Amino acid sequence: MTHSLLILPGDGIGPEVMAEVRRVIDWFGAQGLSFEVSEDLVGGAAYDAHGKPLSDATMEKAQAVDAVLLGAVGGPQYDDLDFSVKPERGLLRLRKEMDLFANLRPAVCFDALAADSSLKHDVIAGLDIMIVRELTSGVYFGEPRGITEMNDGSRVGVNTQRYTTDEIRRVARSAFELAKKRGNKVCSMEKANVMESGILWREEVQWVHDNEYPEVELSHMYADAGAMQLVRWPKQFDVIVTDNLFGDLLSDVAAMLTGSLGMLPSASLGAPMANGKPKAMYEPVHGSAPDIAGQGLANPLACILSFAMALRYSFNEGAAADQLEAAIQRVLAAGIRTKDIAQGGAFVSTSEMGDAILAELGKGA
Repeated sequence: MTHSLLILPGDGIGPEVMAEVRRVIDWFGAQGLSFEVSEDLVGGAAYDAHGKPLSDATMEKAQAVDAVLLGAVGGPQYDDLDFSVKPERGLLRLRKEMDLFANLRPAVCFDALAADSSLKHDVIAGLDIMIVRELTSGVYFGEPRGITEMNDGSRVGVNTQRYTTDEIRRVARSAFELAKKRGNKVCSMEKANVMESGILWREEVQWVHDNEYPEVELSHMYADAGAMQLVRWPKQFDVIVTDNLFGDLLSDVAAMLTGSLGMLPSASLGAPMANGKPKAMYEPVHGSAPDIAGQGLANPLACILSFAMALRYSFNEGAAADQLEAAIQRVLAAGIRTKDIAQGGAFVSTSEMGDAILAELGKGA
């Protein structure tokens, strides 16, 4: 079977980290996994070429492939652009038009990096949690929205938090399905104490549990309390499911438990296509980091781990994903570090980290 993959390197360090992913893809290709890889523009790079952060032709390609792998978007040179054509709008268009409603954000603390977290070793050692964030609705997309000038000259900004039964139930199902393959435990987070949308969220998640997944343990927690618990004792959680806004905040909190944003991948999944594979886009959690772009300082591991998630969730190549993740574990255990995780010690370049991963993969082949 040939797996189709659209690569969108994007801006800043995106092309650098994606170059190392391409090397990993080629390595697996040489081992017998067949990939049909195409590449295109997104974000500022697309704006420079087409005057928009994502062309219609690129959008069509994204809809046709098995998975999209994105690097990063944005940069200070685009700060003064109109909101409608900022680089981030390309990313949001992909999420919206592909209907990628479930954002999977794992927070895994590699044993070799446990000392890099700002939390105590016993709090984060062995951490392995998954945050499932609803991605296509909520306050980021709700209407009405905008900034209006009042009669007295003052201005009011409005964003609407909005969810429907179907939107909540489908992302809840994603969380329960993941939990069944992990620790069989889901914690749903919202603000049902002050928001009607939170009341609906809690009631609908409970309905999905009671009617479809009674064998999975379910608990509910207010999102602010959840943020506190993530830094108090994160290992109490297995799968966390939450809305778009709270998921954005909570997943970044969880990210820093592991010591570096440069280590964390993500997956955004939608409904199954005709071939049975979910609509899917994979991307590292880190941003475009324009301050270090082009210097060979970027950590490619989050992007490589995002490809590992694609192997697992889109291509049904779990053994290959395990092989890649194990190679990364061995590289880190050997003390090989990029600058962001070197803690002031010796570090390797972006491409040298790629060399180390390929060397470990070769040992296990």
